[in-house]
Amino acid sequence: MAVLRTFLAPLRALCRRLLDHWLDYHHVEAQQPTLDAMRPTLYVLPHPAFSDRLALELMTRREGLPSARGSVVLGETRLPACIALPRLSRGLTQVHGRRSLHLDTLLAELADAPDRDVQLVPVSVFWGRAPGKDFGFWKLLAADSWQWSGRLRRLLSMAVNGKHVQVHIGAPLQLRTLIETRPLPVAQRKTARVLRVHFRRVRARVLGPDLSHRNTLIRGVVDSPQVRQAISDAATARGTSPERETRRALRYGREIASNTSYPVLRFLYQLLRRLWNRLYDGVTVNGLDDVKALAGDHELIYVPCHRSHIDYLLLSYALFREGLMPPHIAAGRNLDMPVIGALLRRGGAFFLRRSFRDNRLYAAVFNEYVHRLISRGHPLEYFIEGGRSRTGRMLAPRPGMLAMTLRSFARDPRREVAFVPVYVGYEKVLESGSYLKELRGGHKKKESPFDLLRIVRRLRQSYGHVTVNVGEPLMLSGFLDRQVPDWRDNRRQTRPDWLNQAVPALGASLGQRINAAAAITPVSLVALGLLANSHHAIEADLLERHMRLLVDLRQHLPGGERITLPEGEPRDWIAHTAQLEFIERRQQALGELVLATPEQATLLTWYRNNVLHLYIDMALVAFAYRHNARFNTEELLTLLGPAWPVLAHEFHLPVDAFATRLERALAALASEDLLIETDHGWERPAGHLASSEHLRLLGRLVQPTLERGYLLLAVLLREGSGTLTREALEEQSRQLAERLTLLSGLNAPEFFDKRLFSGLLDTLESQGWLWQENDKLCYDSSLENAQRRGQALFDPSLHHRLTQLVHRRSS
Repeated sequence: MAVLRTFLAPLRALCRRLLDHWLDYHHVEAQQPTLDAMRPTLYVLPHPAFSDRLALELMTRREGLPSARGSVVLGETRLPACIALPRLSRGLTQVHGRRSLHLDTLLAELADAPDRDVQLVPVSVFWGRAPGKDFGFWKLLAADSWQWSGRLRRLLSMAVNGKHVQVHIGAPLQLRTLIETRPLPVAQRKTARVLRVHFRRVRARVLGPDLSHRNTLIRGVVDSPQVRQAISDAATARGTSPERETRRALRYGREIASNTSYPVLRFLYQLLRRLWNRLYDGVTVNGLDDVKALAGDHELIYVPCHRSHIDYLLLSYALFREGLMPPHIAAGRNLDMPVIGALLRRGGAFFLRRSFRDNRLYAAVFNEYVHRLISRGHPLEYFIEGGRSRTGRMLAPRPGMLAMTLRSFARDPRREVAFVPVYVGYEKVLESGSYLKELRGGHKKKESPFDLLRIVRRLRQSYGHVTVNVGEPLMLSGFLDRQVPDWRDNRRQTRPDWLNQAVPALGASLGQRINAAAAITPVSLVALGLLANSHHAIEADLLERHMRLLVDLRQHLPGGERITLPEGEPRDWIAHTAQLEFIERRQQALGELVLATPEQATLLTWYRNNVLHLYIDMALVAFAYRHNARFNTEELLTLLGPAWPVLAHEFHLPVDAFATRLERALAALASEDLLIETDHGWERPAGHLASSEHLRLLGRLVQPTLERGYLLLAVLLREGSGTLTREALEEQSRQLAERLTLLSGLNAPEFFDKRLFSGLLDTLESQGWLWQENDKLCYDSSLENAQRRGQALFDPSLHHRLTQLVHRRSS
């Protein structure tokens, strides 16, 4: 033994010297714990590994932490400064945890000396999974996975991945509490169990849960009681054999299931890193510390807004770069194309059909697959809007995946589910051209593998900056306790009754949290100011002042902690937007002008709609002063209150507490001199002042929504209660809106989007203004009275124009 130690000592010294110049570290924890340098410190690793011990020793020396080299003296006992849990021994039927002699000795020493204490610090070291770094074939070969590396592979990993070491330092364990509350043998077992659970959670957070073989997972899905019952029902309904329906269920499983591969994830990360560097000026991610604090202990479900095909690629890239496992992504079956589909499937995508309401067997297989992903702790990602927004607005949440998640959680609520809302803000999207065609009435283009060639051709273009903002996470159990306190009583039902109440409320809450993390970009600010002028032209100095005003107004309102604002000055924002080819700058004798062609103006509506919800309450107040000089707060509340639920639904904002929002909006407007507070209420500034022009521009932001509402109600009231079907009213209103844009000389196809009228009717029905009898829309005198009161919002010329449009159409 002495000869062996004599041989190992210089070998270790040589390894330390070599690794000291080779190793590079990346911390993956949200915040490093504070270690007390005055207390004895013992580091504990999840398993014995010479490479991990050396890496920890070098890291503690570099960063000034208590040393992991040498030993710690406790009374007459000397322990290594870095210890490791023994490997688990596997028997025929179960896994056994062997005892750690060093850990047992430590706890016994502390039990005998109540005045002593030690900080036991768990440390996880990962080789070869270094987000933000390059890697190649050999790095992929030697990277960490769920199987513990052998000596040869670990040696290769040290050589290849020495610049890509991830380290997680956990919070020190309170050993004194464990010893004082339990007998020593129990405390020894409890400490080892706590450490193993901690290490497994960290490993699950970085690498994701252990992946079972895809075929095994699919077979488990098909053999589940729920799917077996669906197979039996399908065989009876179709007059076929259970064996044939079983084969059909297996085919569905293979069509749906992902085939996640760690090497492919790393390959995609490298590919995307290079792609983003060519396409974008930069990718900024905000708010991931909250996610890191939840990962490992919670089932994470990411719910981003859906503005582009780039969304899910960006989010997976950002998570991998920050040391988090990319999620399994629910993707439309239209993306399961040759080559692309296989690559996405290995990157974590699982595919679903657009509709499977009439195919109960497919629905059972898909539901069971999603449940197994959730119950095993795999992070998920899906888009609650269902599809990409062609208008730039957040679309109404769809119930499908939310209902599946709630049903899965009700089946097994032991692991908390945390929804993570994500807002992705683009300065320019790749799909701008196709969105423009679709807004003008063109059909949606079918995805094709050849789209990759089109992206390659665009690599020379600039698409600005991308911001990924993480919103406030939502804990599902707490949400259900507030919405349906008795949800646990009948959670074993296949489809609990409370789903009808909980799913829409969950979708609304998530939509609001996504919008509350919006990114205000230079392009969106230019769009807010420029499109407020009907001819899409504005003086450059007025636009600069108005953009600065918009930023200042947003800072006056509470609840904007997760909203990000652009850096720089307004003049830089205009120049940047011109560089992205959204506007034209024209020099004129009396000063510079900023203009947009009809095509540019249509594109800018998409970016304006990204952030319009952040200003809609202030815009509503500003619009009220369009032809009224003064109001008191009560008059404004009476005038604007009925319109607020409609706006809140369209822009995914809280419906309640409008009085509080009104007071905050008035205070923000007064702080920038857009309104003047007097003893009799609130007055607008004199017409010759610049603040009056800013108030007018701000009010124009809400005018299209109010005009749509006016047209719809005018058509409904003209035809009478119980006359029109919902579909007929939507179509007539859409036609009138389209006619209004043509007569006004506007190129604004987003104004007559049929989905906006559909959402307006949803709100009127949910608020009790409308109801259906025999598929016809009915109302009473309260709707007529509300519409008459709302006419006070419109100045006489605008009111006359809208009224004439409706009456001419009817004649």
